[in-house]
Amino acid sequence: MDIDLGFAEKARSTAWLSNRYFPSKLGGRPAWLELEDLPGISTLLCNKCRAPKSFLCQLYAPYDDIFNFHRTIYVFVCRNADCQEANKANNITALRAQLPRKNKFYSEEEPSEDGEPLPAIQCLKKLCAACGCYAPHTCSRCKSINYCSSAHQRAHWSQHKPDCGTITTISGSQSQLEDIVFPEYEIVMDSNPTDGKNESNEEDGEQERARLAEFEDLAASGKTGELKDVSEAELDKYFGSSAAVDDKTFRIFKMEIAAEPEQIVRYKRGGTPLWIANTTGTVDSQLQSVPNCSQCGGPRQFEFQIMPQTLVILKDDRLDWGVIAIYTCTTSCDIKGYVEEHVIKQDIVDKQS
Repeated sequence: MDIDLGFAEKARSTAWLSNRYFPSKLGGRPAWLELEDLPGISTLLCNKCRAPKSFLCQLYAPYDDIFNFHRTIYVFVCRNADCQEANKANNITALRAQLPRKNKFYSEEEPSEDGEPLPAIQCLKKLCAACGCYAPHTCSRCKSINYCSSAHQRAHWSQHKPDCGTITTISGSQSQLEDIVFPEYEIVMDSNPTDGKNESNEEDGEQERARLAEFEDLAASGKTGELKDVSEAELDKYFGSSAAVDDKTFRIFKMEIAAEPEQIVRYKRGGTPLWIANTTGTVDSQLQSVPNCSQCGGPRQFEFQIMPQTLVILKDDRLDWGVIAIYTCTTSCDIKGYVEEHVIKQDIVDKQS
């Protein structure tokens, strides 16, 4: 299988997930690659509610040319329940950053992972104490800490208050910092996810495909009575809930992920997403209108997708998606700072436009 799969694992120390070590990670605060031209505040505001988006994940995905020696894709999402719309990615932002091997931020030598982790390499711009994004605003009282917005200042107040130069209450409701920053995990990429498992995996996969084809042929012919010797558990394995029983795409999706159900990322630059539902309608229209790169004008291609298992890990009931597919510039053209890429979100039930 020529696809890299990503799995969420607790890091031995979150210090290993700093920008110094070029991590792939889920949650926490972004480990910025380019440290001077950070994304502006407006880039990370939700188009609908205008609240700051939360950092969801980043993938370190270098590309073999002179200006892509280091390369990371970042994904941000608005967590407000009212901003979750079926088959629309308006509340999600993907950003690309890249650097040549010789740059002003990092050593040309690969960072050592022996001993204790070294501290992160500091950004040249101030970062929000709550979310870790660009923060041009300082605490008006102590002037020693920065925020991207008043909402994040209020959310962080309970932590900052003991160190601030005043105990005067900042107006506005107190919110939990957990509503801004997701739990942090390392994303471990595996190019050969079935290595070391039973040698009959490939044969078993072929048998499962044959079995699925048999089920589909019987269902199509109306000979459902011939399924009487198949257990309910086996039917559930292939067909899932009654809501999705007629969706062949969903059945294929379940079959493809069955061997590695904990996967949260599927990476295949230039490949095709594993859709979770029929693309007829809304998603097809999105695929037909993937915009060209805003920097070079060239086409974009699929790079990776975020899987629904991610929602189980994040445990945020406000979020909802089937899969999130990220499309990036085919040549990964030379850029300065961060450039926005394209996102398609597909839900389990594909509503027609």
